[in-house]
Amino acid sequence: MKKSSFVEGTIIATLAIVFTKLLGMLYVIPFYATVGKMGGALYAYAYNIYIIFLDISTAGIPTAMSKIINEYDTLKYKDAKYRAFKIGRNIILIISLIAFLVLMIFAPLIAKMLIGDMKGGNSISDVAFTIRAVAFALLVIPFLAVSKGYLQGHKVINISSVSQVIEQIVRIAVILVGSYVVYKVLGLPLKYAIGLAVSGAFFGGLFAYLYVFVKMKVNKKQLDLTGNLTKDDISNKEIVKKIFNYAIPFIIISACMSIYNFVNMVFINRTLAYLNYDAKTVEYITTSITTWAPKISMIITSLAMGMTISLIPNIVEAFTLKKWDLVNERFNKALQIIIFVSLPACVGIMLLARPVWTIFYGRDVLGYHILTVCIIVPLIQNVFMITQSTLQSLNKFKAVYISTILGLILNASLDIPLMILFDKFGLAYVGATIATIVGYSLSIVIALTLLKKEHQLHYGATFKMTLKTLIPLVIMIATVVGLKLVIPYVDGKLYIIGYIAVISVTGALVYLFVSYKMGILESAFGKEYLNRIMKKLTFGKLQIK
Repeated sequence: MKKSSFVEGTIIATLAIVFTKLLGMLYVIPFYATVGKMGGALYAYAYNIYIIFLDISTAGIPTAMSKIINEYDTLKYKDAKYRAFKIGRNIILIISLIAFLVLMIFAPLIAKMLIGDMKGGNSISDVAFTIRAVAFALLVIPFLAVSKGYLQGHKVINISSVSQVIEQIVRIAVILVGSYVVYKVLGLPLKYAIGLAVSGAFFGGLFAYLYVFVKMKVNKKQLDLTGNLTKDDISNKEIVKKIFNYAIPFIIISACMSIYNFVNMVFINRTLAYLNYDAKTVEYITTSITTWAPKISMIITSLAMGMTISLIPNIVEAFTLKKWDLVNERFNKALQIIIFVSLPACVGIMLLARPVWTIFYGRDVLGYHILTVCIIVPLIQNVFMITQSTLQSLNKFKAVYISTILGLILNASLDIPLMILFDKFGLAYVGATIATIVGYSLSIVIALTLLKKEHQLHYGATFKMTLKTLIPLVIMIATVVGLKLVIPYVDGKLYIIGYIAVISVTGALVYLFVSYKMGILESAFGKEYLNRIMKKLTFGKLQIK
């Protein structure tokens, strides 16, 4: 069972997440074509609520588990490590059951909160039905997450990464096959098709958990899961206290994006209804902003998810050993990689918003415009995740609470007034997106300021690299715009796929080539790792000197 270094662990985790998010992006094309706008909105309501309760049910314990296990493993407290895992599973059992029961009992109330008295769209009873259908996943996914946290704490990234792929493949199979058979073949009401689709989360989690369970059982000696360990001085009470101390800030971070979505969903629905938009347009705009545009940007946000999986145990290790230079180096390296990859990805999708939206959801001018604006959010979210995860790793829990909650309050405060303001120009959706960006930005500024003040972290290298990155970015933009002028845009999905592929690949290659020539690639990823990649791609014929 192989442990991964920081960069290697980052790449493994990121590749797995990018692959699963790519699947998560692509399945919406046939799914949306099957269930349409009404079905898409119904799915979005249930799934966004499920994500919030999933964050609550796991209570940050999986990520906290990664931190605790790495800490005890570094200090050679094998017995405490084993007991922490058992205690974490018991805590998660209680919280998961409570979250499941809350969703089952209060589903109608939650549905009412989401759509209010709006008529002409999905009904409260249909929304409640799909919320209850997805609730069963809360009985499985948290246990999978705790097990993955234990593995990640040992820097064993490959097993948890494979489980993600298994979970996503099974989930998508249930979504696509189930919704098509129920709605198109059997001709049952739409709510049953969506109910089965959201239950894909349960089946995906079950198969992934079985895989992780078997792997952990096979490697139980290496993972210190035998139970026959020398007792140490760490008490169960101390472990429980540490779990909750670590878990509470983690839940704030993990739930933050879901709560942003929930707040936006409620406020956008109510504000657009107040502005006299019809129900179907309201649901379309709301779910486009909170679900369907984010589906397209999944790969971008997955970069930070993969980064934090490897970043947290590595920063905890450096922090535990009081190696502040290493903490600074790893934090800045994470920021540099995130900015280097996320920035051109966001700009590229913005420039290709029309063909990209058409491929996923069909021709719709409003959809193009929403994607063009919303695609900025993933970049801000990625930086937010890295900064907040670092604060948690350094035990700056109060700073996590303050920065995250203040950002969320600012977003909620700005949603309605900015939407009303921008509606005067027919751009109400822009107001909601700006409110989200401003909220995240406030959290980031607070986090960076505190890290610099209390731990002397400095960002000069990251700032310089970001400025240098603007040069290949501008050249990439010029290339993409030039290709759009030269290559005609013609309707037809196969043609549009080719259109996107040619322009995006060319733009990406130009960006990478200029970055390589300027030394940005080497600065962000390191010469050693780049040479390993180059060796594999060229079968050992080329390397960076």
